[in-house]
Amino acid sequence: MITYEWLYILAGIFFVGWSLLSLRDRRFGNAAFWGLLALSFLVGSHVSDFVNGLIVLALVAVAGMGGLKRSDPATTAPAERQNFSKLLGNKLFLPALVVPLTAVIGTLAYNYTPFGDTGLFEERRETLLLFAIGVLFALAAGIAWLRPPALAPMEEGRRLLDSIGWAAILPQMLAALGAVFALAGVGDVIGSLAGTIIPDGSVFVAVVVFALGMAVFTMIMGNAFAAFPVMAAAIGIPLLIVEYGGNPATIGAVGMLAGFCGTLLTPMAANFNIVPAALLELKDQNGVIRQQVGTAIPLWVCNVVIIYVGAFLLWN
Repeated sequence: MITYEWLYILAGIFFVGWSLLSLRDRRFGNAAFWGLLALSFLVGSHVSDFVNGLIVLALVAVAGMGGLKRSDPATTAPAERQNFSKLLGNKLFLPALVVPLTAVIGTLAYNYTPFGDTGLFEERRETLLLFAIGVLFALAAGIAWLRPPALAPMEEGRRLLDSIGWAAILPQMLAALGAVFALAGVGDVIGSLAGTIIPDGSVFVAVVVFALGMAVFTMIMGNAFAAFPVMAAAIGIPLLIVEYGGNPATIGAVGMLAGFCGTLLTPMAANFNIVPAALLELKDQNGVIRQQVGTAIPLWVCNVVIIYVGAFLLWN
């Protein structure tokens, strides 16, 4: 059986490769950072929380002392890249399409055909595992098609990661923060405050507060995965699902989408909004956010409607 642990091992192997390449180029800070991250993926499930905490503190120390530097490893020459661009145009994006196609088609086949009876994948992890398999398929397809130098995929991955820097692991950090907030009872506090705002029996107001809370907490914390445990514990589960009998699947899925609307609006989502502005050398560091406002607000309104209609009117 292919389990979730395989994803950690796969990611850990890539981080080991990037660490070794950085070490070869005498970029010791980069080598230490990606090596520590590789360690967390490879052994994090098998060591104590205390050890994992030490690894996180070491990562923070390396990044905080400016140990991460941009790199520009030699892969294909600029002339070769220009030639590929002119020759192939938008066809260069075809390997990238392999990833979602593998995940979608593979998930449907596994869930709705006899293929699912094989028990090949860990239960409820099929899509994530197939997504990773799609990445490997896309990588193999790109190599077979374009014939780059042997180390080009690893070197290009390292160049991109070194350009993003510590923000590459920000989603993991913020998701962990959300779990900490949930265990600390922040959701209970928010739930008690929401109880004073939401009129008894008002499903629509509860939906609006839930969706608004998802967006606002995401803006504060920078990641919808961090906001979801808090808002689910405060409003999503006790009110929308248990008390009002809403459809859990709709509330969970579209509630996360409401959180993503907050992601579009905040500099705290640095890897999405600030890093691209820096990589593109935009004069306005909030330029990405400004362009996304016109999408985020209408999309949030649609989320409220979908949650209300899909989770309550159609469900009942």
